[in-house]
Amino acid sequence: MTSLVLTMIALPAVAAITMLLLDPKAPPSRARWTALLATVATFLVSWGVAAQFYQLPAKVVDGRAPVSPRFEHRFTWLSLDAPKLEVTTTSEGVTDEIVAVDPGLRIEFYLGLDGISLAMIVLTTILTISSVLVSWTSVQTRAAEFYACLLILESGLLGVFCSFDLVMFYVFFEFTLLPLFFLVGIWGGPLRRYAAAKFFVYTLAGGLITLLGLVALAISVHNATGLSTPFSIPDLAKALVEKPLSPELQTALFLAIAAGFLVKVPVFPFHTWLPLAHVEAPTAGSVMLAGVLLKLGTYGFLRLVLPMLPYACQHTGVPLIATLSVIGIIYGSFCALTQNDIKKLVAYSSVAHLGFCMLGIFALNEEGIAGGVLQMINHGLSTGALFCLVGFFYERYHTRLVSDLGGLANRLPLLAVSMLFISFASIGLPGLNGFVGEFLSLLGMFKREAFMAALGTMGVVLGAWYLLGMLQSAFFGPLKEPHLHGHDDELTQITDLNIREVATIAPLAALCLWIGLFPQPLLDLIGPDVDALSQQYTVSQMAYPQGEAEEGAAGAMMGVPMGMPAGEGRP
Repeated sequence: MTSLVLTMIALPAVAAITMLLLDPKAPPSRARWTALLATVATFLVSWGVAAQFYQLPAKVVDGRAPVSPRFEHRFTWLSLDAPKLEVTTTSEGVTDEIVAVDPGLRIEFYLGLDGISLAMIVLTTILTISSVLVSWTSVQTRAAEFYACLLILESGLLGVFCSFDLVMFYVFFEFTLLPLFFLVGIWGGPLRRYAAAKFFVYTLAGGLITLLGLVALAISVHNATGLSTPFSIPDLAKALVEKPLSPELQTALFLAIAAGFLVKVPVFPFHTWLPLAHVEAPTAGSVMLAGVLLKLGTYGFLRLVLPMLPYACQHTGVPLIATLSVIGIIYGSFCALTQNDIKKLVAYSSVAHLGFCMLGIFALNEEGIAGGVLQMINHGLSTGALFCLVGFFYERYHTRLVSDLGGLANRLPLLAVSMLFISFASIGLPGLNGFVGEFLSLLGMFKREAFMAALGTMGVVLGAWYLLGMLQSAFFGPLKEPHLHGHDDELTQITDLNIREVATIAPLAALCLWIGLFPQPLLDLIGPDVDALSQQYTVSQMAYPQGEAEEGAAGAMMGVPMGMPAGEGRP
């Protein structure tokens, strides 16, 4: 299992480095085939990892381990010697020597897998194959470097989802910025440099604040509990369940750690870098950005914030994140309604759809968290497929403007059917994947904050409005095709989807249908980890009835068990 996981992470990066070292000026065809073989091999290895994962016994959720990887491989990476303090006292002429030992710090190479991370890994490997295929004819200059960046990005993403050490997690988390920065800045549109710089500055600034919060969290736990592995995510989460931090410290750490994740999602009002990055990015960059990179923010909340800062999540996170998410859903939907550029419309729809992810996660119950995780995967599939289809449009007509198109269902029926199907999946049509995730997310939030959930449902209606409006304008009515700058004879050469393009879209569409009809296997995969996260909030609510949160938190700080009623066993 360890060999498979290491191979899965390293294989794309090794292929990329080999490609650049052996022949950096290789013809585009050789670079394309090398990248395709590497991504397919990585996908097959990920399925081998999944097969081995299912043979491992799931750990029993006991309320004490909110993060419990089913597979783990760890060894000490860096160890700091523990200092010794010698105290000498004299009592009746006798000298006693007391030695106080401060436990040292250890940073580990800690690989792990649970159901949530495995689902994200498989999604990453699938979307990377689609990204290679969608770039097959559009990338002709510096092709080896382009595909090398794409493969290195895949390695970085897989590393994030396999990291269960804070240092490893953060290194991979920030490392993913570099290849996407070059993908946008070199192979993007006319404003590519500005878009790449804005993306890099926003996400790096948020990430640095998150780093400060993570270091402060680890040091605080080490000082309070003497934990020698405060950078181990499972050990850290378990220690914080047994001895929670003070409410004030939890709130401060929540705001710091959440900063980078809010920018990465992005949640309103930290979203302004996203539409420009999507519009200027090459199609493959948009697919990976929407399909996986934005999920690093939601994954960070699931992996680091919810397990470790329960008080802050309940009393600061729920009102703050729910409010920002609802604003993002409504604002992003209305922005999408006004767009003439199809790619920018899909970009703003990401702001809205990721609001549903955050609503579900911060419902802090089993239904909501499960819906949030499902919506992460659903958004990756449907929005990644939408960006692929927009790329196919642009290759044919060199425009993405809705006003330039019309009646294309008669001209390109296969492309029209694909766009219609994927748009219905994104809208949340019952029977397709988007419905399951949105339903569970809103159900969970209804149980937590019914008013916020009611406002969030507006996004479902607005989503149907802007996507169906785009479909009606571009695909139905009289045929309308743009003039190709005096080369209108090229219009006669425009054909429907070819075999490569069908191979790009078909797996994503099949998964949208499968999850919509049979979501239970995916729910079973993430179920134990969702239970582990939601269980501590159920216990916490039992401990703080009728607004007695402050008293309950103070009792937990003094060592009183969280489930103990007021007055029993208190000092």
